[in-house]
Amino acid sequence: MRKSLLVAALIVALPIAANAREPRHRDAGERGQRQIACTVSGCVPVPRGCGQIPGRTIDGSPSGFDLILCPPGVQPFR
Repeated sequence: MRKSLLVAALIVALPIAANAREPRHRDAGERGQRQIACTVSGCVPVPRGCGQIPGRTIDGSPSGFDLILCPPGVQPFR
């Protein structure tokens, strides 16, 4: 009985101890997540300083693609 309780405690404690150690790399949240825009040309990361909006057809219905909008002076694709 005591062995089974000890084994159960170890099974619970080992994953907790593994998560408690210091990570070797920075989390994605610290680096800042990049936005992905799925355009007619394919899915590409949105450049810094630019934004994305949903695309529309001529009659105003959604096209299913995103548009990348950059302010003047920011080049979206180098």
